[in-house]
Amino acid sequence: MRGAVAGAEMERAGPECRIAGLRVTLDCSGAAFLPEERMLLVADLHLEKSAAFARFGQMLPPYDSLATLQRLEAAVHRLQPESLVLLGDSLHRADLGLEAGSTAGMILARLAEQVRFTWITGNHDPHHPADLPGESVAHLDLGGVRLRHAPEADGRPEIVGHLHPAARLVTRAGMQRRRCFLASGERLLMPAFGCLTGALDVTDRPIRDLGWGKEARAYLLAREAIHAVPFHALAVRR
Repeated sequence: MRGAVAGAEMERAGPECRIAGLRVTLDCSGAAFLPEERMLLVADLHLEKSAAFARFGQMLPPYDSLATLQRLEAAVHRLQPESLVLLGDSLHRADLGLEAGSTAGMILARLAEQVRFTWITGNHDPHHPADLPGESVAHLDLGGVRLRHAPEADGRPEIVGHLHPAARLVTRAGMQRRRCFLASGERLLMPAFGCLTGALDVTDRPIRDLGWGKEARAYLLAREAIHAVPFHALAVRR
């Protein structure tokens, strides 16, 4: 996508947005960083998804948890947060946690020595295992902004996950589709951080009908950059 985006802004250092006044820096890993709170946000890791599939006879390479946590550890190392908030569906199933002696489990243990964990419950993991580091909550309020798993129509400014947004953009290289953030002044919809997750187009009704104002922008993730695109410029899925 580099050099091929018409009408989009390419950001090498993460772009910033404000959600009800809360300053948020977006990272090309799919994490969001709150610099004033020294807090890192990620959504929808879906750890141990391949293990959940294996229970029902669908065998997938069992490396998704490791790859996801390696990327998370790299983001923590780069951004140096003091706390880490996981916005739900961190585990694909609440009864499938990481094995303590596994490489993925050891990464989680290392991270727990560096940052404070807050696990927000999701629809896949309404009850987190007791051996996870940190605390488990239904939501977290930062000033007037609520951090929670899924969008709600209660009028609160919010930072949420759940819907795994992706966006399509017509470029000189053809149609491109990327995971993305979607932001307005009152809501930030986070991309799925997990390596084994699907994605929903932002122009599909579950996302589109949330009500995005004229200022809404999608932030498409590329390997080393983020492309900020007005919502109205995105291609409709056909």
